[in-house]
Amino acid sequence: MTSSSTITMFGADWCRDCVRTKSQLDSLGVSYTYVDLAADPDAADVAREISGRTNIPVVVYPDSSHHVEPTNADVETKLRELSII
Repeated sequence: MTSSSTITMFGADWCRDCVRTKSQLDSLGVSYTYVDLAADPDAADVAREISGRTNIPVVVYPDSSHHVEPTNADVETKLRELSII
């Protein structure tokens, strides 16, 4: 489901952390694939397999690393590390 050159974010619109992280990626102009767990509940299993947790959002980076419930600083640091921003 995730490509090696794409950021994938698993989230839901009822999740405040998901809305915040999605807004951050949008404001930074970062291209990403959004997997809406409300629209695709089966994708929650994929997110759980990646993270080992049920917390969201799960953000998967092009280097196959991931964050679960990241802060804006976590996301920005990782994006800079990967030279995405």
